[in-house]
Amino acid sequence: MSRLVVPTEARKERRGGFLHRTWAMLVKEFIQLKRDRVSFGMIVVMPLMQLLLFGYAINTTPRNLPTAILLQESSDLGRSILAAMENTKYFKVTHIARSEEEIDRLLASGKVLFAVEIPANFERAVRRGDKPALLVIADATDPVAAGSALSALTPLVQKALAHDDAVMPGETVLPFEIRTHARYNPAGATQLNIVPGLVGTILTMTMLIFTALSVTREIERGTMESLLAMPITPIEIMLGKIAPYILVGFVQAALIIGIGLLLFGVPVFGSLFLLALLSTLFIATNLSIGYTFSTVAQNQLQAIQMSFMFFLPNILLSGFMFPFAGMPTWAQWIGEALPLTHYLRIVRAIMLKGSTLGDLQTDTLALAGLMLVAMAIAISRFRRTLD
Repeated sequence: MSRLVVPTEARKERRGGFLHRTWAMLVKEFIQLKRDRVSFGMIVVMPLMQLLLFGYAINTTPRNLPTAILLQESSDLGRSILAAMENTKYFKVTHIARSEEEIDRLLASGKVLFAVEIPANFERAVRRGDKPALLVIADATDPVAAGSALSALTPLVQKALAHDDAVMPGETVLPFEIRTHARYNPAGATQLNIVPGLVGTILTMTMLIFTALSVTREIERGTMESLLAMPITPIEIMLGKIAPYILVGFVQAALIIGIGLLLFGVPVFGSLFLLALLSTLFIATNLSIGYTFSTVAQNQLQAIQMSFMFFLPNILLSGFMFPFAGMPTWAQWIGEALPLTHYLRIVRAIMLKGSTLGDLQTDTLALAGLMLVAMAIAISRFRRTLD
């Protein structure tokens, strides 16, 4: 049998047609990518954000940790010790307490992470060689931040006071004892820090995606026309879409906390009702932000991209993965604008410290403010037409 031979010109034409069609498809994809400004922006912004956050904002060695001081005597020795502690760069005196009860309130509210108590007659006891105790209390809900500062405290203070003849006249050992007390998590168990944080992290991811797809899904399915034809206002549409997911988020939070109690032994020292109430506020805040994304995005892909763009700084700048106090000031300001930052403080304070609403009013008001801002933007952005 004779074999069919394809002429050379036909093969070249077929090959040329293949290359032409492939090139046309390639050009079409680039044109479509150029028109999709959100996706094009993500290509540039996402790696830049990761580089800047990891390169500048992330620091596992915290500095300038807020510290309260309780001076039960005013002496040159006490002032020298406090100056030496601040010179270590780990501690920054932000509050002068008047009683031990005030120190307890400052630690419970999260306004300070450390408290230093210099007892009465401290200098006299040092002069007599009695080697009195200097008490340092640490909020150990974040064991990384507390542990690194406490471990470096004694040698750094000793080095800072080595040239002070009034404190250490020719001595190489501190004439007093630094007694540390890691409160709320004395064993430094990481699960006590991670499990409460996972409640907020998982809720952030799921709630954002759920509502970010809500409006764009209606548009792509063609059901938005029917919705817009109904006598319903934008705020009614938003509340109707958000409300069901509040229950979903509440079930998720209850499931995570229950597993944390049963499997990891994470305690809940505070009010479960208060935890449920503020968790609902946090869920509503994330749902409002996700709904805002859905009013801005043109399709579901853009909505998901926006959600992950917002989720990334929440993970890195909230204090979940890295100590919040270790970040530079500009990164902390960004972190304060993120819902997860405030919820992490709330959930850890309630579960590990037994904090009350009075202790958490700053973070509660911050969450409420973020929710209202997101809702206002979403309502103003809601499209009354499909143009």
